[in-house]
Amino acid sequence: MEQISFLATLSRWTVSELTRYLRQLLEADATLKDVRVQGEISNLSRPSSGHIYFTLKDPGAALRCVIWRTAAARLDLSLQDGLEVEVHGGIGVYEPQGQYQLYVDRVLPVGEGALYQEFLRLKALLEAEGLFDPARKRPLPELPRRIGIVTSPTGAALRDMLDTLRRRYPLADVILAPSPVQGAEAPAGLAAALRDLERLARPDVILLARGGGSIEDLWAFNDERVVRAVAACGCPVITGVGHETDFTLVDFAADRRAPTPTAAAELATPVTRPDLQAYLLDTTTRLAGYVTGIVGKLRSRLDTIDGQLRFHSPLRRLQTEGQRLDDLIRRGDTAQAHRLALARATIQGLKARLGALDPLSVLERGYAVVTRNGKLITSRGQVAQGDDLQVRVRDGQFGVQVNRLEEAG
Repeated sequence: MEQISFLATLSRWTVSELTRYLRQLLEADATLKDVRVQGEISNLSRPSSGHIYFTLKDPGAALRCVIWRTAAARLDLSLQDGLEVEVHGGIGVYEPQGQYQLYVDRVLPVGEGALYQEFLRLKALLEAEGLFDPARKRPLPELPRRIGIVTSPTGAALRDMLDTLRRRYPLADVILAPSPVQGAEAPAGLAAALRDLERLARPDVILLARGGGSIEDLWAFNDERVVRAVAACGCPVITGVGHETDFTLVDFAADRRAPTPTAAAELATPVTRPDLQAYLLDTTTRLAGYVTGIVGKLRSRLDTIDGQLRFHSPLRRLQTEGQRLDDLIRRGDTAQAHRLALARATIQGLKARLGALDPLSVLERGYAVVTRNGKLITSRGQVAQGDDLQVRVRDGQFGVQVNRLEEAG
């Protein structure tokens, strides 16, 4: 702004200075940043850069317009010379040619402008009431048992949704609440279908959908009655209205928005048949492991209790005492054997000693025992010459007669 003030004090301008000054004035004006202009397209040009250039005219004037490539890629409307449109954008100046022009970011056919204004009004009203609050959004059921559909019974959208549900999740019951999806009767029909479906069928989730169309075709889904019916629904609602670029007010009130009816059916069935099969297999495996573990623990506990019962049972005590008796008998037998062996060794020792003292054992070494009339002769004085004696040797005895007596030399 300092530059504008400075330029305003100059008495002489260059073309560039004046053009730049005018550009800054126009682009600083808040009103000119957000304008809607209605007119007829002429001189339409689409160079290879991807930008779109055209002139918007009416019987009294013409306005140069530019749509940059990024905005052009988002256009749903096919532009052509002679088309009556309403455009939105901001005024600026193209300095090299000293031209003011409108930089367009949105194009609507004439007639849709009023509808769009009504769309914005209703959106602001319902949003202020909290109907679009993200905190109101509910999670979708993972395994819905009953899926409700509100749509036209003759549209392609119904066939697409049924095919998707049948392919992905055939276990769910699907209940259709038919309703017109465009025209004067559609808003009341859609609202009533939502209420009746919830009251009579009690589904786990509801799909509210229809195929693509113009803003007029989809307007029933911007109706306040339908939006409030979606917000008041007791189960989660998924909308799939139009194509990916189409937005309606029910999309903001729903718990989840899908870009197409088919995508809405896919959102309602996050778990598919292969997912269920894999889940069942995994669950069966884990259950078998769990049961095996429980059975193993119970068997181990039973074995412990059985061991305790066996330990404390009379039979166990009898077995223990019987083993103890066997042990005592074995120990007694061993001790008796030891005592017998010791006695036997003692007897053998005594026998050896007695044997050593036995006169008969002396005879074994060549000695003899001399007796007379049964009395042992140990001295010469016990006999006289002519006495008859008996001599006992190792293997027998014989008689002798004393014929002489001699003293020990």
